[in-house]
Amino acid sequence: MSRLVQPPARHARLSFDGWIAGVGTASGTRVVVGHWARSPFGPFSDVMLERPDGHRLLLAPTQHTADFIAETYTFDSVRVTPVRVGLTAGSWTVSAGSLDLRLTLGRRSVLGFLLSAVPGPIAARPAWTAVTDPLARLLLNVRTHGSGGGRSEWYGVRDLHPITAAAATYEGRDLGPLAPVEPPVRFGFGSTPRTPCVVRITTTVEVSGGAPRTPYAAVHARCRRRGRRSARGGCP
Repeated sequence: MSRLVQPPARHARLSFDGWIAGVGTASGTRVVVGHWARSPFGPFSDVMLERPDGHRLLLAPTQHTADFIAETYTFDSVRVTPVRVGLTAGSWTVSAGSLDLRLTLGRRSVLGFLLSAVPGPIAARPAWTAVTDPLARLLLNVRTHGSGGGRSEWYGVRDLHPITAAAATYEGRDLGPLAPVEPPVRFGFGSTPRTPCVVRITTTVEVSGGAPRTPYAAVHARCRRRGRRSARGGCP
């Protein structure tokens, strides 16, 4: 009798292109903001927050994005709430549930100039990211390749600006002035740099099954089959 052979699991690599800001505060609360111009979910922003007692919180704008992020990283609680990020020359304004955050950015660093000199398509390739991982560990004390939640990830950093000041309140309490991201946040396999900064980044996440496990994936596939596209350049 012949044996049944299971087909190999399909893998898909999903790309998220945008910015990540990582800051610490004098209160001990550390905040990581993702602002994604392009992603499988369309443009969106999210916030990962770790309190001084170690409690890790995810703030995401939809259940679909919350499910995907929570399957990739580790949190103690997840809240679905509007997340708004306003960008102006030299500043970020973030509003997410009971968190209000304003960041002041400095001029591009020397490392930022070096990173921006690498062509975007090359910097975003997982193979390139794996090569730069030892350098990122040496210069920034971060990892650009690893795994979490049964998924593999590659962080292709393409630019870097220091954050020179921050004003933050959470649940009505002032979190204090800007401080190093210390201790490192514990959402996934790596933290953000200890020195607060904003990085331009392309994140690649490899998942099994070929698509995000959310209702959005079915909508996305159906709309592509019908040839429909929204004004933002993607499926609704």
